[in-house]
Amino acid sequence: MPNPDAEPLVEIRDLYFSRGANSIFKGLSLDIRRGQITGFMGPSGTGKTTLLKLIGGQLFPSRGTVFVEGHNVHALSRGPLYALRKRMGMLFQSGALLTDINVFENVAFPLREHTKLPEQIIRDLVLIKLEAVGLRGARKLMPSQLSGGMARRVALARAIVLDPMMIMYDEPFTGLDPITKGTIVTLIKQLNNALGLTSILVSHDVEETMSISDYIYVISDGEVVESGTPSSLKQSSSEWVQQFLNGYPDGPAPFHYPAPEYIEDLLLGR
Repeated sequence: MPNPDAEPLVEIRDLYFSRGANSIFKGLSLDIRRGQITGFMGPSGTGKTTLLKLIGGQLFPSRGTVFVEGHNVHALSRGPLYALRKRMGMLFQSGALLTDINVFENVAFPLREHTKLPEQIIRDLVLIKLEAVGLRGARKLMPSQLSGGMARRVALARAIVLDPMMIMYDEPFTGLDPITKGTIVTLIKQLNNALGLTSILVSHDVEETMSISDYIYVISDGEVVESGTPSSLKQSSSEWVQQFLNGYPDGPAPFHYPAPEYIEDLLLGR
């Protein structure tokens, strides 16, 4: 069981970020605790994927700080930032496999890029990681020969091949059939526990995220609307949270885009 008193691995304080005139975050503050699976949910366009990029130092905030394992990410020079990034695995929504090399070489790529390990050790590490995701037998296949779920699992093997301290998952369940979704859910949970990882999960899939997250932040309009364990969120008195979790078409997030009164609008052109 995750320790509720575990120290934060990621500390975000008073974070502001905008794209042009569009304000994405407005003073966001939160902690991601070591060893836990932390989920982020919210409507499209609320900046969940942007948050992952801010944690990884790919984007810079206009104000505020992001600390990862005690390091102020946006104050690091290039060398220390790259060293920190090596310890952060990333599973992209598309998988982002390299299309011209096979499964084995895709998983081996980070090892070849960032280490000087002998070929035999690289081979052993790649096969260990592929075995962990159930695809050791697929190592000679090309990405074009993989199903969507298999590609996601290969990408997961690649994300863990450098033994990171943390993995960030960007919409890992999108476009998958129910069986494959269940497989990915199980893998995320098992790998987090077996490898002692800290996992950050961004997803619109309420059921899957609630089933494996230890703690969840619900984000909207640049702020944390509510946070807590999955069981506490289910009991939330917030109408907005209940609308999101249950998929109600109307509520605090209205079905209708703001417009003049319907009858007035109809009669306006007459």
